[in-house]
Amino acid sequence: MTEQSMGRPLPVLQDAPAGRTVIGDPAAMKIAAIAARAVPGVHALGPGTGRALGALRDAVGANDLSHGVKVEIGQTQLAVDISLVADYGFALNALADAVRAAVYDALTDLVGLEVIEVNIEVLDVHLPPPAESRTESRATVSATTETRRVGSGSAGRLRPTGATQLEQAGE
Repeated sequence: MTEQSMGRPLPVLQDAPAGRTVIGDPAAMKIAAIAARAVPGVHALGPGTGRALGALRDAVGANDLSHGVKVEIGQTQLAVDISLVADYGFALNALADAVRAAVYDALTDLVGLEVIEVNIEVLDVHLPPPAESRTESRATVSATTETRRVGSGSAGRLRPTGATQLEQAGE
């Protein structure tokens, strides 16, 4: 038996008939995409429009793991192009090197072909949403109250009907 990197033993038949194995592009693309996404600092793969469509596909359960990855497979070699969006705060060249190494290792181990190049294109940097502190948010909430007419007709007096917005927000 042969031991794989994932720990699952595979049987190797000594007298097995000869044959040809072909690795399809989608298989190699998914392996490369999974390896790239596993690297800390990779926010997403592919350009923005494709990511938006990917979010729609994810919502209906039809996700495309290989978005942002192109693979060219030959008889004994393969080449990979990956486009990604990096998280802010990561050194882009170091991130590209880490993605390149992860993709190279995964494809070498799982596909078994010689990886001749892994090209990385950093399309954008994802900025986290601005973090508002609770004191800032308190200052921006107005303290107006709702009113309603009490009494008959339009001549009734106005009376507060509830808590201020600050009180409603739990402050």
